[in-house]
Amino acid sequence: MTVFEELRRRGLIAQATHEDQIEELFNKEKVTFYIGFDATADSLHVGHFLQLVVMRHLQNAGHRPVALLGTGTTMIGDPTGKTDMRKMLTVEEIDHNAECFRKQMSKFIDFSDGKALIVRNGDWLKNMNYIEFLRDVGVHFSVNRMLTAECFKSRLEKGLSFLEFNYMLMQSYDFLHLNNELGCKVELGGDDQWSNILGGVDLVRRVNNEQVFGMTFTLLTTKEGKKMGKTEKGALWLDPEKTTPYEFFQYWRNVDDQDVINCLKLITFVPIEEIEAMEHLEGSALNPVKELLAFEVTKMVHGEEEAKKAMDTAKSLFTQNANHADMPSTQITEADFQEDAIGILNLLVKTKLAPSNGEARRLVQGGGISIDDEKVSDPTMKVSKDHFEKGYIVIKKGKKVYHKVTL
Repeated sequence: MTVFEELRRRGLIAQATHEDQIEELFNKEKVTFYIGFDATADSLHVGHFLQLVVMRHLQNAGHRPVALLGTGTTMIGDPTGKTDMRKMLTVEEIDHNAECFRKQMSKFIDFSDGKALIVRNGDWLKNMNYIEFLRDVGVHFSVNRMLTAECFKSRLEKGLSFLEFNYMLMQSYDFLHLNNELGCKVELGGDDQWSNILGGVDLVRRVNNEQVFGMTFTLLTTKEGKKMGKTEKGALWLDPEKTTPYEFFQYWRNVDDQDVINCLKLITFVPIEEIEAMEHLEGSALNPVKELLAFEVTKMVHGEEEAKKAMDTAKSLFTQNANHADMPSTQITEADFQEDAIGILNLLVKTKLAPSNGEARRLVQGGGISIDDEKVSDPTMKVSKDHFEKGYIVIKKGKKVYHKVTL
């Protein structure tokens, strides 16, 4: 099975400019391809992880990935999928974020001996002469055609700044630059990047008169199309300081039955034949499959030792001798108490188990909260210092979310 056949079988390929020709290219020669990552935060998240998995599939097959860190494009901000203009970051913030990305990527992609490259588009975009850029690049873009792109259409009603309107041109120029400097022939990206990728493919063909290609892969979504990788605390980050290995493990352990097989295909390297053999499973028979998914993804992101610890902790929570060492936790202090007690609603907000007092109240009244296995039904309940006799309490939210609170 070729790597392209495997990507297709796993459901990773969403759209391609010339699928048959791309498949032939990957089958016949070692291809240099690239994926761009705008440095908008100081950690990669699950959406980026899917992109890294695709890069690794192709690298394992002998192709050369180029990870493009958007130290230039991040200064503009991609309007794709955004209802408002992105927050403007300083050069120092962007450079710091890019360095964090570089360190994290090295865990998944082999950058030794030129097997893969990391480049920063700020190296060529920041010093460009704008008049020359308009003459050399802007002349090849039709405003009428750009306005039909999904990345712009969704913003026209609320307002699209001219700053953001330049983003497609800059991303397209990246492909031209990488084609000139590194012989890059394919740009990959999530399916939401289709319009931007088409712009780059068209620009390289017009300027260099060279056949290049673009391909997008399936976004990580639920069966209903809802974006995955979001928790009550926000994005599911790859940085253990932002999302603990246990929280990361639990997210994948708790995916819906209808999504577990698809997730195994998209973001693990479990042989596709083994995954397809599980497709008929239903109900409780999927529990070991969910554990496999959670373990494999956590192992790739945080290492095998952390994955084992997370799995042991998760299993121990269903026994009398629960191991709380790796459970998500919050520390509270004397300042959090009033008259030696803290209200249950305030505590749920403090631990981020609820975003507001109103939501906390609904959780309690709905029977969704327990403290040390005792159901809490009164939203006016006070948690006193006496509850912390052993040094901590364990709050259970619903059936699967556990959180340790220490004093």
